[in-house]
Amino acid sequence: MAAVKEWNDDFLADVWNVYLVNDSDDDLHDIMVVSKAFGTLDGEMRKTSLMRHALVEMPAVSAVKIEMIEDSVLALNNEFMLTFFIGNTLYDRKYFFTANSIKDQNTEEVPHLWKPGVITGRD
Repeated sequence: MAAVKEWNDDFLADVWNVYLVNDSDDDLHDIMVVSKAFGTLDGEMRKTSLMRHALVEMPAVSAVKIEMIEDSVLALNNEFMLTFFIGNTLYDRKYFFTANSIKDQNTEEVPHLWKPGVITGRD
């Protein structure tokens, strides 16, 4: 998973978009991504609603946009739970951006997008 800052015509501003990056030689199919954010802000526990995204398939060595992250939740932990098939085998992974980790100072080039972004490994 990678968070990439990109221009958004609707907001007339740069926003952070989260991408699923398939850096493998295998096509993925029947993909489900569930995201949530949680943590403490101003001494109070906060959490967002669950967001669910489904993709039918994703080619090998590619990237696809999953969702935009609103600036207000960048101060929270952002978790992405991924479930997918390769052939007939089901896999699941959890990816985690810690609170305040999605920022310009933490960017590196994202594979297959060739843009700067914050890359997280699986948990």
